[in-house]
Amino acid sequence: MAMRIAVVGATGNVGRELLNILDERLFPADEVFAVASRRSIGKEVSYGDRTLKCHDLGNFDFTRVDLVLMSAGGTISKQWAPKIAAAGAIVIDNSSAWRMDKDVPLVVPEVNADAVMGYAARNIIANPNCSTAQLVVALKPIHDAVGITRVVVATYQSVSGAGKDGMDELWNQTKGIFVNDEPTPQVFQKEIAFNVIPQIDVFMEDGFTKEEWKMREETKKILDPSIELVATCVRVPVFVGHSEAVHIELAGPMSAAEAKKLLRESPGIMLVDDPKEELYITPKECVGDWATFISRVRKDPTVENGLAFWCVSDNLRKGAALNAIQIAEELLNRGVLKPEKQAVTTG
Repeated sequence: MAMRIAVVGATGNVGRELLNILDERLFPADEVFAVASRRSIGKEVSYGDRTLKCHDLGNFDFTRVDLVLMSAGGTISKQWAPKIAAAGAIVIDNSSAWRMDKDVPLVVPEVNADAVMGYAARNIIANPNCSTAQLVVALKPIHDAVGITRVVVATYQSVSGAGKDGMDELWNQTKGIFVNDEPTPQVFQKEIAFNVIPQIDVFMEDGFTKEEWKMREETKKILDPSIELVATCVRVPVFVGHSEAVHIELAGPMSAAEAKKLLRESPGIMLVDDPKEELYITPKECVGDWATFISRVRKDPTVENGLAFWCVSDNLRKGAALNAIQIAEELLNRGVLKPEKQAVTTG
């Protein structure tokens, strides 16, 4: 039987990136379907050098597919993921809807690849928050080596994390300011052009935002529930690429040189770090790349065993689309998905 894939939310930023990466990584799909809301019926999206016409989510027959890559938001996912799973397809979901469900594995393959086999409980696997994904990739090798007890992280998150509307708002406000048009925030709480906003998602009773809560709880679920984490999540006027300033307290000693050597050899990480040459990575430089980039690794002198570093990644790639496809590749490697060797066609 041929392997068939549907991308739900195919017209969004992440949906389009999912299709790009499926093609780039030569994922062995025999049929690929683009699925979106009713208003997108007939719209065309690119899949490599091919063009797919969008199917209506409400009428699509999910018994036709083996795997669904879903990036349509939490509300849609809550409604549709169980239905799709019941039809027999495995769902890899990019929203926050299933991340903290005890029966749904939350997976970053470089960190907890074995967790993918928990898919069988609900036929659903959750993709973490984009800012969590790059963070845990960076923390994993150090935690395995000496143990991490506490993480303090400040994020600098691009507007693409809020979708196409967020990117459009930054673009329109930036243009408007130069012609003396008064920017009117619609997607974000305040003006984002030439500004930073220390709020992502809603505030909770303890004063933290939901985004900050997600980073804490998702890190605990993916990496280690004993790790304490506090985050301040900030939206910045950058189109693509999330950055993080990370401070960690370790259970034992590790020098900055030892940490650099370890990170340089770890999967999914690219170390670019030479202060003498002013070598470090910015979000602009990471766009389109697969890696989680680490720079400015140094000793934190304020705690007995502490390190600090700068972490940057393309949030549309590693933070969302790439991670989802890496999960699918894990399912392939473990024999859960079984493609036939035949030519790729599209539907």
